[in-house]
Amino acid sequence: MDESEIKKFKKPAVKIAMCNFMKNPRDLYAFARRHGFDGIDWSFDIAGIPQSPREESLWAKQIKALAPLEIRYHCPFDRVDIGHEDPAQQRRATALFRKIIRLVAKTGGGYLTLHVGLGRDTTRILSWNTTIESLRNLVNYAAGLNVRLCLENLAWGWTAKPNLFEKLIRYSGAGITFDIGHARVCQAVQTQQYSPEDFLSPHKNRICSAHVYHEEIEGKGHIPPSDIADIAQRLDLLMDTGCTWWTLEIREHEGLMQTRKIVDQYLAGPGAKNQTSTIAL
Repeated sequence: MDESEIKKFKKPAVKIAMCNFMKNPRDLYAFARRHGFDGIDWSFDIAGIPQSPREESLWAKQIKALAPLEIRYHCPFDRVDIGHEDPAQQRRATALFRKIIRLVAKTGGGYLTLHVGLGRDTTRILSWNTTIESLRNLVNYAAGLNVRLCLENLAWGWTAKPNLFEKLIRYSGAGITFDIGHARVCQAVQTQQYSPEDFLSPHKNRICSAHVYHEEIEGKGHIPPSDIADIAQRLDLLMDTGCTWWTLEIREHEGLMQTRKIVDQYLAGPGAKNQTSTIAL
């Protein structure tokens, strides 16, 4: 087998990221480096978004101090929807996300994940057409600032249905953040109408990042895997797409390190071509 054929079958190295679950960035940096994480998936707190130019500059300086860790960004904003049927709420949401995109660009960040319908129990207050148009506009706005805007699949709503998720991605041009825990518990998969793979197969070249944990349980949050078997099939799907950014989306120490141990075991196995994190443990 010549070198070109070897490259064709070689899997890219996976980067393992963690959430910004510590308030002090110095503590976050020290923890990430000590435990061999490659990056931080930085979730914005809607109440703590910098407002003034001075606050923005201080925040950007804080983020840049986390180098050489790679930073990607996440907007888990409850009930903030760019597709709201109320034009005033739609405009406010769009303005907020545009501000976040500019902040991400200010730090040199390349990726930002958002949601449709997060925190809601109905889609009746959302407009399908407005959602697509607003998402497409944000994708283009972000691209102009060299930021890749990604849409995450949720456990409920439009993005929890692979057929609708596919349309949102195709019509907007957004990238994908694949949440393997949401994909496990959503009704479309639980009823066996679809499988987790159906979120990925139409757009394998658009999978920019993944949220990795076992499953989300209402009232308990994100649950770590107990063993490799819990998540191996879904990690296989990620490897097949070439997705190289895996955020272990557990926000407490014990569960995070349990998930890290299992993911490291998986990456060291033969099915993953002995891929490992890029920062040594």
